[in-house]
Amino acid sequence: MKRIILIATITMIGGLLIVTQASAGVFHQRTKNQKLRIRHGIKTGQLTRSEVRFLKQEQRRIHRLQKIAWSDGRLTHRERRRIEKLQNKASNHIYRLKHNHRQSHRRYRY
Repeated sequence: MKRIILIATITMIGGLLIVTQASAGVFHQRTKNQKLRIRHGIKTGQLTRSEVRFLKQEQRRIHRLQKIAWSDGRLTHRERRRIEKLQNKASNHIYRLKHNHRQSHRRYRY
């Protein structure tokens, strides 16, 4: 009987860990994609220096909020919605700034 309870407890804890890690993976991948979009905008000259500064600062704010949200080891529904909303907003900012027809006079090379 004790063995069954122990196995059930371990299974439940393992399932919770997988779900939280999957949530972290989604946020990490989205942040990575947004950084790549910013880098592409720099490379092609679609973003000016001040636009890049604004976008990078926004990404740092989102990352800081993610760290705070995960500091207790779990992510609540409210925290997840807030982070997703901020990421959506950041994605819209990247799109609008890349397509505002302002170009950097200096093209960066990588």
